[in-house]
Amino acid sequence: MPRFDRPTILMCPPDYYGIEYEINPWMSRSRQSDTALAREQWKGLYELLVSLDVDVQLMEPAQGLPDLVFTANAGLIYAGDAVLSRFRHEARQGETSVDRVWFASHGFNTLDLPEGMDFEGAGDALFCGETLYGGYIIRSDARALQWVASHIGCRVIPLQLVDEHYYHLDTCFCPLAEDEAIWYPPAFDEYGQRAIREHIGHLIEVSDDEAARFACNAVVVGRSVVLNTGCRQLEADLRDRGYTPHATPLDEFIKAGGSAKCLTLRLDGEDAALWPEAPAPS
Repeated sequence: MPRFDRPTILMCPPDYYGIEYEINPWMSRSRQSDTALAREQWKGLYELLVSLDVDVQLMEPAQGLPDLVFTANAGLIYAGDAVLSRFRHEARQGETSVDRVWFASHGFNTLDLPEGMDFEGAGDALFCGETLYGGYIIRSDARALQWVASHIGCRVIPLQLVDEHYYHLDTCFCPLAEDEAIWYPPAFDEYGQRAIREHIGHLIEVSDDEAARFACNAVVVGRSVVLNTGCRQLEADLRDRGYTPHATPLDEFIKAGGSAKCLTLRLDGEDAALWPEAPAPS
């Protein structure tokens, strides 16, 4: 099992990033990303995380896999396990073999879901306390979330996503601490909204405009929250709760339906996660 002495995040440089297909409403091949600006924005996020004392580890980019840059979708990390994604769309399925090699070579035990299950990693599976919250129906399916939770040995609350613009859970829900989260209620069905309100005591709701700026797609490092620019109300709300927001422009990645959280995968455990009976490092 890998050992970590500080927050550790996996990123992938955007060398081959671009809009080569359309698998969500944000993507349009007629509205291409600016390659130089995307690299500048990615570097800004990388340098900001490093300034927060994050150990940023890098995955080698691969030609023909433009969305490999969104490392949150590589899998779900639980202690020494990396539960690999099984992507719904063929355009992204080639990423899994690359992800498997990286995790295995860095000491993780890689796990594959059974055939016929769709699961898109930390994009759709986020811990808040000891509970795993899972987004389903647009990219991942409920059976896959149940399988993952059964393997880990934790409670899972599946949440149905109802807006194609918020196709992954991490686009509309961001755990901050054991009993605290950012969220965008219209992205969930009525049951999902009720479940979140019943199980998480402290919620910060974002506006329509800031949800569209991917306000919920934030990276939490202790009391610091890294997010896209243009979310001033959320920044104020975070300060009121004792957090320090750090805004950095990521608009070139919103063109593909991603922002700060999508571009990162926490390897040492999210700050909001209380892994039950997690094995001690060896």
